[in-house]
Amino acid sequence: MVILTLNCGSSSAKYQVYDWETRDVLAVGLVEKVTVGGSFINHKVKGKEEITINHDCPTHLEAVDLIIKTLTDREKGCIADMPVIGAVGHRVTHGGDRFTKSVIVNDAAMAAFNDMKDMSPLHNPAQILGLQAAKKVLPGVPHCAVMDTAWHQTMPPESYLYAVPYEWYEKYSVRRYGFHGTSFLYTAKRAAVLLGKDPFKTNLIICHLGNGSSINAVKDGCSFDTSMGITPLEGLVMGTRSGDVDPALPFYVMRKTGMSAADAENALNKKSGLLGITGKYTDRRDIQKAKLEGDKTALLAQDMEAHRVKKYIGGYLAALGRADALVFTAGVGEFAFFMREKILAGLEGLGIVYDPGKNAMSHTRNAETIISKPESKIPVYIIPTDEELVMTEDAHALMAGTYDIHTSFSYSFQSRGYINKGRSESLQGELAKNPGLREIIALPK
Repeated sequence: MVILTLNCGSSSAKYQVYDWETRDVLAVGLVEKVTVGGSFINHKVKGKEEITINHDCPTHLEAVDLIIKTLTDREKGCIADMPVIGAVGHRVTHGGDRFTKSVIVNDAAMAAFNDMKDMSPLHNPAQILGLQAAKKVLPGVPHCAVMDTAWHQTMPPESYLYAVPYEWYEKYSVRRYGFHGTSFLYTAKRAAVLLGKDPFKTNLIICHLGNGSSINAVKDGCSFDTSMGITPLEGLVMGTRSGDVDPALPFYVMRKTGMSAADAENALNKKSGLLGITGKYTDRRDIQKAKLEGDKTALLAQDMEAHRVKKYIGGYLAALGRADALVFTAGVGEFAFFMREKILAGLEGLGIVYDPGKNAMSHTRNAETIISKPESKIPVYIIPTDEELVMTEDAHALMAGTYDIHTSFSYSFQSRGYINKGRSESLQGELAKNPGLREIIALPK
């Protein structure tokens, strides 16, 4: 049986095809520029070269249809026909407080997702469109929603409530929800394996750093606190999002400029963060290059981003009382060694001592690595995330009737002997070119 996972953005549709019988990824791809013109699909089948196909996708319906046609194409595809697909897993950013785990999508679930569109205006509307499109293209297949917020439903009230009128929570569900939950679930379970600990006796600080970034404090294997709030705007300095600001700031700017509430919200979400500081960059590689060429705003952007992450690490360490490991994941966390260097420098007083050489060597998605020195009281791991695998396993378990909340459900990657076949194969090629990488690969204790 094949399971398809879909992750729809406002102008994109990312997918993965997984063969449940062989436990292997058959294909991955991304449709870009959906709704905006000039759209195309980047498609990679295992054992074949990646291809790009230009195809107009005015809506997500055309994008999902293009994905299915590409996957079932005799020459370009990896499956014979659509009936081979047994289930579809969808990423949904905001599930509010109505969902504590993944669900099979029915009319009630769709209505709930629509009700919460305002809480994640950059993500949920596109994901709802993707869900609707996929259900039209694949009407006879179970569609499962995997919520980014579900992982954080274990947070205690002191973590998730805001110090605002309590009736706002009672009437309008105003509270901290947190995001990147699928990534945090995967990395938390993998960290427990590497530490050789019971996952529910493990405390972690996990930094999911990408264009959107957040930090999660994990206490006894469950989410205890997280940096994002009722929307994904709060917390760290991000690609285009401001992160934490004085709540009065937008009102001040609105009075000064005549800006509308919608304009202020758009500025904080799409024109701030690293883009706001540098004026043109969101990609950390571009910022690093500009910094090395003497761009002072690029240096400032890096310093601000690292400073904010440091503050959260220190705060969460205090809140947890102890941490068994500090973990980096996602695109920036996994590859931007220069950002990890800025974040980790000076944390020796907290018991975190990193090795600059190991840190510089670690930039791979094919292995879990450890970059701390032996004397570090808190080990520092880099764990490449695998949200698609979580979505795949949730979808299969929902279809089989065996699924439950993560405290009562075990994933394949929680096994000490778990191997990601695709990553393992790719790692061999990396090791041939960079044998030193072998020295920092993290193995279960």
